[in-house]
Amino acid sequence: MERTLLLIDDEENIVAALARLLRRDGYNILKAAGGREGLELLAQNEVGVIISDQRMPEMTGVEFLNKVKDLYPDTIRIVLSGHTELNAVTDAINRGAIYKFLTKPWEDDLLRANVEEAFQRYEMKMENIQLGQALQEANRQLLNINQMLEQRVEKETLEGRFNLDMLRVSQEILEGLPVAVIGVGEDDLIAVTNRMADELFSAGSRGALVGCYASERLPQIMINSLGGGAKRHACQLENGGNVEFWGYSMGAASVAEGRVLVIVPDPEGMTG
Repeated sequence: MERTLLLIDDEENIVAALARLLRRDGYNILKAAGGREGLELLAQNEVGVIISDQRMPEMTGVEFLNKVKDLYPDTIRIVLSGHTELNAVTDAINRGAIYKFLTKPWEDDLLRANVEEAFQRYEMKMENIQLGQALQEANRQLLNINQMLEQRVEKETLEGRFNLDMLRVSQEILEGLPVAVIGVGEDDLIAVTNRMADELFSAGSRGALVGCYASERLPQIMINSLGGGAKRHACQLENGGNVEFWGYSMGAASVAEGRVLVIVPDPEGMTG
């Protein structure tokens, strides 16, 4: 960061002497003969530290620095004067318009040390401002992320509820069909049935079909027909009932893999 220093004094030789002294410290030095010219330079340049004389014809140093405080509050403002005028200076210091008051004639090393300290103070203020801005931006981005997550969770929750409702409707439709339906996975496990299927194959204490191996609960002819296309078959169950059935493979558009049996009981052949 370039360090820009503004020197203001209506005595040209004073400004020149200060510039010669402070230029060795690498500052970018701007010079003005009064407060009005100083304000013009401040409007065009980013200034970190200002050294102003107190007694000047257009406005005093305190009056000028009070204006600067309102317009450019982050600048570090120093009065360098051979006239004390303690009341005005003290009031300005108390109100924060002036950082330090130094007297003429000055001691070179002390003045250079005070200017170096003033720039360090200014740079620390700028760093704090930048950190604050970065924190605000981070908080803004975090807020946006949280809002996006909340919207996503809400959307997925609604989708989940919709899917659950559709699953319930599908199950109700499946249970209400006048045929038996059995879904068998690639691993031979029975994954889906409806009430009629359980009634057809739950003779004795064998229980529901879901979770059982198809090869253990279904007739071999039905096992053989799984995935064999929509060809009609017929067989007799253990309870003596006659049924017709079709075996289907899940289509390419399905998210699931497996096979489905659709079984139509023959009312005249069913017992009980």
